[in-house]
Amino acid sequence: MLPSRLELPGGAVARIDMFRMERLQSRYWHQVEYDLSESGVTPLSIEELLGEGQDPRDLLRTGLGYPLSEGSERSRELIAQWYAGAATENVTMVNGGSEANLITLWTLLEEGDRLAFMVPNYMQGWGLGRHFGEATDVFRLKLRDGQWALDVNELDRVVTKKTRVVMVCNPDNPTGHIFTDDEMDAVVDVARRANAWLVADEVYRGAEVDSDVTSPTFWGRYDKVIVTAGLSKAFAMPGLRVGWVVAPEKLMKKLWIHHDYTTLTPGMVSDRLTAIAMEPARREWVLRRTRGILRSNLPRLEEWIRGHEGILTYVRPQAGAIAYVTYRLPITSSKLIDLIREEQSVLLVPGDMFGLGKGFRIGFGQD
Repeated sequence: MLPSRLELPGGAVARIDMFRMERLQSRYWHQVEYDLSESGVTPLSIEELLGEGQDPRDLLRTGLGYPLSEGSERSRELIAQWYAGAATENVTMVNGGSEANLITLWTLLEEGDRLAFMVPNYMQGWGLGRHFGEATDVFRLKLRDGQWALDVNELDRVVTKKTRVVMVCNPDNPTGHIFTDDEMDAVVDVARRANAWLVADEVYRGAEVDSDVTSPTFWGRYDKVIVTAGLSKAFAMPGLRVGWVVAPEKLMKKLWIHHDYTTLTPGMVSDRLTAIAMEPARREWVLRRTRGILRSNLPRLEEWIRGHEGILTYVRPQAGAIAYVTYRLPITSSKLIDLIREEQSVLLVPGDMFGLGKGFRIGFGQD
């Protein structure tokens, strides 16, 4: 069940919904012995990223002034190369994928506009749609024949002439589902018929569990596609706080207007390291490392789930460092996660924070 707006003392109502999952993690991750709410893989060190081919003294000579507000031309050029048909002018760098989503929806949504939002999902977009627009309408991934699948009929029903933006997460957080070609085509077709923008959060692209082939991007499938991503998840560098927006050039000036009101620029050192990370050979090395960690760790999670047969079930994730596990117990997901945290010092994310029921998200990407 999705929550209503946050009530404040005195009966006032908050202008924006509490981001319940982020508040849970921020409050407790440093208090527990085992933080399994973490959704990324073991972070790289700067030394690992540089490898043998980079002189660390070059990085130490980096001046700590302001970089270009949209990011350096070299970093943007290399990011664009990861999206066939994209050019440097299609990329702007921001501070994390969260800011990429924020400035994108802030730019696109106006009073009276509606956001069609896929659930389950990273719920930032759901709250921003309610804040910047008139409302957020949900369409769902559902379990069919033991696999997650997009409910295309529901998507078609919720998208109307008032829908300004359709937003998806691919690969998905928390299920790890990768859209099939047919599902991607269906999303594009519905967005095109409504003349709506299609925003695809692709922060887990590159973190495929069972394939060495990077999953397809929505970029280039429609002239109103916007992709948000960054270095936090598949690239294992959350501490750099690097995100980006890939968008039609005609939209860039509007995005910059909103970026000027937030963080203005990426960090200078983060920009330099992005250029190293996104150089094609280094990029593929980073993603091989990520996939290796996922493939090493996932069997341990599966063994634990098998040890609770009859209580726990899950669908094997296709990508990402997270899995969604359902359970058969007479307790809500939030109460169960509270008990596990209090009694076992383990932090998980309850299913109701994704608009789901009896289940939880568990991370398996850390050492």
